[in-house]
Amino acid sequence: MKIDIWSDFVCPFCYIGKRHLEAALGDEKDVEIIFHSFELDPNTAIHHDEDIRQLIATKYGISYDQSKANNAHVQQMAANVGLDYDFDHMQSTNSFTIHRLAQFAKEQGLGNEFVEAGMHAYFTEAAFLNDEETLVAIAKKVGLDEARTREIIHSTEYTAPVRVDETKAMELGIQSVPFFLIDDQYALSGANQLKPLNPFWLKLKKNQQLQHPSLLLMLIAKEILVQFN
Repeated sequence: MKIDIWSDFVCPFCYIGKRHLEAALGDEKDVEIIFHSFELDPNTAIHHDEDIRQLIATKYGISYDQSKANNAHVQQMAANVGLDYDFDHMQSTNSFTIHRLAQFAKEQGLGNEFVEAGMHAYFTEAAFLNDEETLVAIAKKVGLDEARTREIIHSTEYTAPVRVDETKAMELGIQSVPFFLIDDQYALSGANQLKPLNPFWLKLKKNQQLQHPSLLLMLIAKEILVQFN
């Protein structure tokens, strides 16, 4: 089974969705997981004067208190899957550079480990993902070469694969993340969609030789999956 995932390092639901996927897979080993780049806001600044709650309030036209309440809800969602989100100190920033480094990590066979380390740094350690030393620490944590990492940070390397991922996302009609594409046939979007998926994996493996995917879809329709044509 192959699962392609589009996500952003600064997307709170992406990290939660990652944990839901891991729980749904359980001990399943015969799964290839590939993370792809997706920037929620490619035009966002590297530095912001406002805290993340004010940024969200301004973006969505809500009050600061509403933004704070929404963050508290997301924080509880994260806690439910064992994640400790630090909205009090979270530092919103542009994620393009860390996506470029993720492409480098993927090339080195460390893409999934890098995604985990990057999301952990941003959401639980309130790390600033455009600080060179922070990015180097994330890279070294998963086994990437420090000198090469610094070279990439100070260059435009790995821009192309980021854009390839984002172009593919546009072709697939992806408008929000996390987005999961399973065996290039079944797609679902959102952190919570994975909660009932345990039965799906069993059905998919049991019926993976079916010649008619639509029949498999009927078997698993209640799992809120859609076939991707």
